[in-house]
Amino acid sequence: MKTLQAEIIKELKMKPVIDPHEEIRKSVDFMKEYAKKNTFVRGFVLGISGGQDSTLVGKLAQIAVDELNGESGEERYQFIAIRLPYGKQFDEEDCQDALDFIQPSTILTVNIKDAVDASVRSLKEAGITLSDYVKGNEKARERMKVQYAVAAMKSCVVLGSDHAAEAVTGFYTKFGDGGADLMPIFRLNKRQGRQLLAALDCPSHLYEKVPTADLEEEKPAQPDEEALGATYEHIDDYLEGKEIPEEAKKAIENHYLRSQHKRHMPITIFDDFWK
Repeated sequence: MKTLQAEIIKELKMKPVIDPHEEIRKSVDFMKEYAKKNTFVRGFVLGISGGQDSTLVGKLAQIAVDELNGESGEERYQFIAIRLPYGKQFDEEDCQDALDFIQPSTILTVNIKDAVDASVRSLKEAGITLSDYVKGNEKARERMKVQYAVAAMKSCVVLGSDHAAEAVTGFYTKFGDGGADLMPIFRLNKRQGRQLLAALDCPSHLYEKVPTADLEEEKPAQPDEEALGATYEHIDDYLEGKEIPEEAKKAIENHYLRSQHKRHMPITIFDDFWK
C-alpha cells in the first residue's frame, strides 16, 4: 500500500538527490521560457527578506534577466527586488547583504507599517480586533499586494519562494507569501536550496542562519522549527524518503493534512475536495 509519505513526495516532485548546477539551470530556464512565451512580461518582482529562500529565488531571477537581455541585445527585462519591512526589520543587515549578492536590476523599498496599521485600526473600528497571529497574516498579504501593484505597473510577474519543505507543512500565508505567478524552486527542500546557494557562491551566513517568519510581534524572530514542531533536517529527510522519528513524522503529516486547502485553487462545486 502506498504510504502518505510516498504520496507527498510524488505530489511535491521531490528528488532525494540533486545536481545543484542542473537545478539552477532548470529554474533559470523556467523563468526565461515563461517570459519569452508571454510577450507582455518585462521582468520579475520579488520581496527580499534576507532569508535563504528569497535570496535564492532573487539570484536565479537576476541570472534569468541578465541572460534574457544578453540574448535580446537590449535591456528589455528587469528584476525588481522589493524590501518590504514593517517598521524596522531586525535583520536588516542580512537583507542588504542579500541585495549585494543578488545585484538586482532595480531595488525598491516600501514600508508596509502604515498600511497594515491602518487596516488593523479600520477593522477594530468595525468591531473586529485582530490577534497577533492574524495581524501577521495581514503583513504577509500587504507585502504580496505591494508586489502585485509594482508588477502591474512594470509589466512584470510576481515570483514566489515556496519550496517543498514549506509546501508540505503549509508554512506560509494563504494569498500572502503563498500567492505568486511563478514558483521557481518548487520541488526543492530546504537542504537542497542551501546546495544551490553554495553553488552560486552566496555568503554562507545568508543560508546558515536560523529560518524565521518574523510576522508575530509577540514572538519576534521565532524560529520556523519552533513553530512547526519539527526540524528542517527531519522535514528534508522525510521529503527525501528517509525514516525519521515517529513524533516528527506525525507533526509533518498533521501539518500537511491540515493545510491541504492552501495547496488547492478556490473550491468549486465540481471539486471533490469539499465533500
